[in-house]
Amino acid sequence: MTIPTIHQSWQTALATEWAAPYFLTLTDFIRHAYLKATPPVYPHPKNLFNTLNLCPLQSVKVVILGQDPYHGAGQAHGLAFSVPTSQPTPPSLKNIFKELQTDTNTPLRTNPNLTDWAEQGVLLLNATLTVYAHQPASHQGKGWETFTNRIIQLVSALDRPVVFILWGRSAQAKVPLIDQTRHLILSSPHPSPLSAYKPGPGLASHFFGSKPFSKTNAFLLGSGQIPIDWVNQLVGNQ
Repeated sequence: MTIPTIHQSWQTALATEWAAPYFLTLTDFIRHAYLKATPPVYPHPKNLFNTLNLCPLQSVKVVILGQDPYHGAGQAHGLAFSVPTSQPTPPSLKNIFKELQTDTNTPLRTNPNLTDWAEQGVLLLNATLTVYAHQPASHQGKGWETFTNRIIQLVSALDRPVVFILWGRSAQAKVPLIDQTRHLILSSPHPSPLSAYKPGPGLASHFFGSKPFSKTNAFLLGSGQIPIDWVNQLVGNQ
């Protein structure tokens, strides 16, 4: 099994987690799951902490929360909602790109690899970082949620405003971890085809028309930060 690496900023900030009983149990489970190889586990271990490596703690300006990795071969590469350029665009991401196009009045993005977002400070974080092939949610409840909750808390503790984009009820459940007095929280139904066209209980609006991208950039500009180039497709095309 390839040993995953993690950016030093996160290595230091998460120092108390590595020896925590829950994380040792999680590590043991994940190691055996990868080594067993049947069914395969996604993403490849080299991409396990991809979002943390591409987006150091001090660089985080936006957090987009997903649930767990894609469970098809070749899809998951450690960034929520993203797939490698060689893969077809998943349905939820297609809807994200449709909203991006109408929200920002820009050409429709076609590259499903969101590495360029991560490199600009968008933390694309799944609540669960691994999954068995073709078994969605199969690694939930193993300890990943405790780990990723800690990541959310660390971002919330930053000394500058951050935008948290919460699509769907699972993501909205993380609101108590966020300091709402300092950060902007944008919530709407999930971009999945099953929910994108209708409002969800307790959610502010439909996904379509919620304008998360322009609202994010307006907030970043208002707090003296550089906005995100959401449509840039020249970075991270590999």
